[in-house]
Amino acid sequence: MEPVKEPVRTEPVPEERAAEPLTEHVQRVTQRVRAFDRRRPLVWDLLFTGFWVTAALIDYTSGGWRHIAHNLDVPGRLLLAMSLGFSVTLLWRRTRPRIALLVVAPFLVVNAWTGAALQASMLYLFLLYHIVLRLPLRNLWWVAALVTATTCVSLARYGEGGSSWHQQVGSQLLSIGVVALIAVTVRTRRNYTEVREDRARRLETERDQQVRIAAAAERARIAREMHDIIGHNLSVITGLADGGRYAAAKSPERAAQALDAIATTSRQALGELRRLLDVLRDEEQDGTQAAELTPQPALTDLDRLIDGVRKAGLPVRTTVKGRPTLPEGRQLTVYRVIQESLTNTLKHAGPDATAHIDLSYEPRGAVTLTVTDTGHGGPAPAPSDGRGLPGMRERTSLYGGTLEAGPRPRPARGWRVHLHLPEETPQ
Repeated sequence: MEPVKEPVRTEPVPEERAAEPLTEHVQRVTQRVRAFDRRRPLVWDLLFTGFWVTAALIDYTSGGWRHIAHNLDVPGRLLLAMSLGFSVTLLWRRTRPRIALLVVAPFLVVNAWTGAALQASMLYLFLLYHIVLRLPLRNLWWVAALVTATTCVSLARYGEGGSSWHQQVGSQLLSIGVVALIAVTVRTRRNYTEVREDRARRLETERDQQVRIAAAAERARIAREMHDIIGHNLSVITGLADGGRYAAAKSPERAAQALDAIATTSRQALGELRRLLDVLRDEEQDGTQAAELTPQPALTDLDRLIDGVRKAGLPVRTTVKGRPTLPEGRQLTVYRVIQESLTNTLKHAGPDATAHIDLSYEPRGAVTLTVTDTGHGGPAPAPSDGRGLPGMRERTSLYGGTLEAGPRPRPARGWRVHLHLPEETPQ
């Protein structure tokens, strides 16, 4: 007999519980308070300091300090000065906590020496908290030594015995340790949150850069295809038109054949362009990013290109000399070289790189372009991919120009692309 297999019971996966309404409300209120504090930190500092100044003055005027004081003959003016010294310095607890504690230190010594034992002296713990929260942890040692020294002064003058030393110094060190532990915990949590937020921003920037890089590569590919389609067919049409013009007088039949060939070639070119545009339209319907159905870019579109690169996270500076008086083909070549150079900088230069475009227009259509960046540099892209540097060199060679690309000479860092298009040859 075959063993009977028991059915496997699958536990349902618990759905992610939504936050309780009270928790969400507390989080929203906390976020609003923190946002207001970031915008106007002085308001919260004044409220916080004012509260403790009021409490210190109430303790002074009501005589509550007499219940724990070692010496009841302390002058009133000195008590008032110490109460204000302990409390008013809280106004700088976040901006200058170390200086504020150094200002409070003389009041702590006087408080211990006179035996007043004002409760306001414990406000130094707020300064200690912000020192540990905002400054290097090595500051904790001299703060602990300073406060413990004042406690020792008080015990030396008004101590009751050996056990009092252990209790007072131990409780003082315990208070310092608890406050420091809370500050370290808050500091660690804050640093962890900042790291996660910075990582999220970097990932978002990288994602946007990848999208723009893919779009730039797609636009370059489509531009080359359209250049091939239009350039080849227009060359054929031009040759047929020239031949038909010479044949019109002697052989009308040959002229008619040339016109028929021109019409056929034009229809083929239009058909290929329609198919290419249909592909772009289909990609847009599928939700993928495709090239915009706009005319070929020119030098007037450089500002938009550079603005897009800047939005992607790459600072770009430009230096332009002369006035552009170039035909459309040369404008497209200069535009594509700048586009490909900035795209490579976005890809390989690193997060802190910058780029500089130096463009000089010379008489009779000559152009000199230099694009440099301050990235990591590196080896030239492989020529087998059919894009990038090979594409730029192909465009440059159409006009008899030269293109140089490679790492910048040491000690400079980064990459350099130098383009030079000579003067136009008269047709």
